[in-house]
Amino acid sequence: MIATAPFGNTGHESSRMLFGAAALGSVSHADAERTLDLLLEYGVNHIDTAASYGDSELRIASWLKRHPGTFFVATKTGERDYKGAKEEFHRSLERLGVDRVDLLQLHNLVDVIDWEFALREGGALEAAVEARDEGLVRFIGVTGHGLPVAAMHRRSLERFAFDSVLLPYNFRQLQDERYAAEFEALAATCTERGVALQTIKSIALAPWDGRAKTASTWYEPLTDPADIALAVHWVLGRDGVFLNTAGDVDLLPLVLAAAERFDGERPSDERMRELVERRALAPLFV
Repeated sequence: MIATAPFGNTGHESSRMLFGAAALGSVSHADAERTLDLLLEYGVNHIDTAASYGDSELRIASWLKRHPGTFFVATKTGERDYKGAKEEFHRSLERLGVDRVDLLQLHNLVDVIDWEFALREGGALEAAVEARDEGLVRFIGVTGHGLPVAAMHRRSLERFAFDSVLLPYNFRQLQDERYAAEFEALAATCTERGVALQTIKSIALAPWDGRAKTASTWYEPLTDPADIALAVHWVLGRDGVFLNTAGDVDLLPLVLAAAERFDGERPSDERMRELVERRALAPLFV
């Protein structure tokens, strides 16, 4: 079974590996059912989906009906205004077949103009707070991609007491000194305030850059089990972080198996540099 840890100050003990339900966006019902069986086998108890993830919320609905209380459920809205975010969130509740969810996240809030619209009066944050006040959601988070994301998340935490953040974290990306410094500053703020720190893109090899895609992830992923284990163990080797699984159901067994085998020891920088050189790992954001 995969180890659990407190998900920030929410009071929930989440599996350190969270299920990134973007992987369900275009899979069959049968594949979704096999995925559920795998999550239950490894003790994954936290699902991260979004309104924009294709059929993901619809696939999850049957899981939640059959296994009530098993999963901490997070979804996201990409809308920036109050009306749009409220409508999208209520549509998510309907698609998920539930009366409430645990976490509603403002999706990919990095662009400065988007940020201003979403957090001002009449913005998406207002809809999220209203939903929390009405008991439709328990917690509110923010997610993002790209080089400015850590700095923008810190800015978001200064504006509002978000319960969680989500952003990319892998050894190759952290070789960018500025990204690393901003990530560390964000991590310190999260520790100080009890904000859950979720990470993505752990097994990224490189951007696709026009190459034929062999997985449903938006980056080219590592596929060798030993390489995946190194990447996963490096992330889990940092206390206090959670790791979202890759957005491909075929990679899920390898990622979950790697997480279950994690013994608490983080791979050395030397081993990680060897992986970078051997596989020609490239940063996703430059």
